[in-house]
Amino acid sequence: MNMEENNKDYLVIEAGKSEKNYFRDIWRYRELFYFLSWRDILVRYKQTVIGVAWSIIRPILTMVVFTIIFGKIANLPSENAPYAVLVFVALLPWQFFANALQESSNSLISNANMISKIYFPRIIMPVSSMIVALVDFFISFVLLAIIMIFYKFAPSWKIVFMPLFLFLAILVSAGAGLLISALNVRYRDFRYIVPFIIQFGLYVSPVGFSSDTIPGKWRLIYSINPMVGVIDGFRWSIIGKGVEFYMPGFIISIVLTIILFVVAIIYFRKTEKTFADRI
Repeated sequence: MNMEENNKDYLVIEAGKSEKNYFRDIWRYRELFYFLSWRDILVRYKQTVIGVAWSIIRPILTMVVFTIIFGKIANLPSENAPYAVLVFVALLPWQFFANALQESSNSLISNANMISKIYFPRIIMPVSSMIVALVDFFISFVLLAIIMIFYKFAPSWKIVFMPLFLFLAILVSAGAGLLISALNVRYRDFRYIVPFIIQFGLYVSPVGFSSDTIPGKWRLIYSINPMVGVIDGFRWSIIGKGVEFYMPGFIISIVLTIILFVVAIIYFRKTEKTFADRI
């Protein structure tokens, strides 16, 4: 029996061999993606004391605080909608971004044992961790419907465009998550930076207030934050009447989101081969 016959039943993995079929491998390892996503969902909702209730309590408390501070004390305009609705509509994409960034940024470090033992496209880990944030989003969306019924406020017909803005939020979250997860492997200090980014971003993004309160001469610069266009888009599609859609800012958000996503993919792929050694 020759050597060729001996090796025919074995899978040989050569260095650099998988690079040519990387994106095909992502589809081949889709079951791993499903497994990791389901595992994270179970950990989040089944193995916690509060469980699903945490996905309800957190946005409700944030909405109450922002409504009191910006709606009652500062008396800012609410775009022809109850201030609680104005805030909660903005919380939908923001909480999704914050949860997705927090989960994905630590996904590689928390799965270090798996990365060091077997081959699979590492991009699966940060992307699969975002599914939990997406589940949170849909729970909060149901809660928004209840709040709107309570205030007897009907959504605009433009709500049919909401999936487009959700897709933009997914791209922003994926770009930031992939970039920071890769940086977190090389520079462990980034795990302390992520909470600061989320906390700081909450107050500089138009969550507790309308973008219309920003002076016109600063509006374009303010739109450099990609989440501004996403949040404004959600308000425009759900609240509708009285909400100004600032197109120049939205275009900037789209361009910056695409740049962020592409740069994140390139950097992640460039550093991916070193993850096992650094972890």
